[in-house]
Amino acid sequence: MSADARKVVLITRRTRLEELISRHHTLAQAKFYIEHLGADFSDYLAENAAYASSLELAVRALQGWGRYQMVDRGYLPNFIFAPDDIVVALGQDGLVANSMKYLDGQPLIGLNPEPRRWDGVLLPFEPEALGAVLADVAQDRRPTKAVTMAEARLSDGQVLRAVNDLFIGPRTHSSALYDIELGERRESQSSSGIIVSTGLGSTAWLKSVVTGSIGVVCAMQGRDEDFKYEAQPWDSGQLTFAVREPFPSRASKTELIFGKVSAGQPLRLRSRMPENGVIFSDGMEADYLRFTAGMEATVTVAATQGCLVV
Repeated sequence: MSADARKVVLITRRTRLEELISRHHTLAQAKFYIEHLGADFSDYLAENAAYASSLELAVRALQGWGRYQMVDRGYLPNFIFAPDDIVVALGQDGLVANSMKYLDGQPLIGLNPEPRRWDGVLLPFEPEALGAVLADVAQDRRPTKAVTMAEARLSDGQVLRAVNDLFIGPRTHSSALYDIELGERRESQSSSGIIVSTGLGSTAWLKSVVTGSIGVVCAMQGRDEDFKYEAQPWDSGQLTFAVREPFPSRASKTELIFGKVSAGQPLRLRSRMPENGVIFSDGMEADYLRFTAGMEATVTVAATQGCLVV
């Protein structure tokens, strides 16, 4: 197969305005709702117009390329990618992460639809450059960056990957009940859930958890702590887990609350939650695994790494 015969899959997302219209049925109703809350509706319009313009540029480049397919991110859990597909995500950093976890090493190009609005750590390219970038990727002339992913595997065979982090805990604001095991250490816990972070995700939710914990300790002890948080490399061979708000009691311990997870030493969990136990990744609560009483989860480094074009 020639390089330019490879199919390109363009992943898109609905804008805030499109989400509002879907919820309120008409543009007028969406405008009334936002302005009634005192927010600036023109910002929604501007964001939508910028995304539409970027999408038009991307599609024009793909029409010149040849074979392509557009997929809304809502269909990603059920979409089957071909091994030689080139994948393009047009959206925020979160869309790149949400797309990568469904891939099996295919190159992923992140396009920033509005550089003035989004910093785009995972969005190194603008839509105008797509044609040239595709040609380079197809000919293996463009460098890529390996991204380690986390993986949760349930005892019934279900698997969920994460590019940033996994959350394991209650679906509602209640306590998570589970048994936790890492190597030779094991205990029963009650908490508000567990975060398992990749190297890429170590600058996000995990950083918040660690920073908050250090801040509470320093405030209680009445001293300042010169603490410098260091994120892990994106291709780190280890994950980091942190238990959120562990509760000590006669039936629940709080010693195994932070540590490293590797392929050789996975984190094992058994749910004791009769209902509402879930595992979701990268903030996508709608795409989750049920984790209720009796279910076992093994969390480790995914065998496949993400491949981000840079």
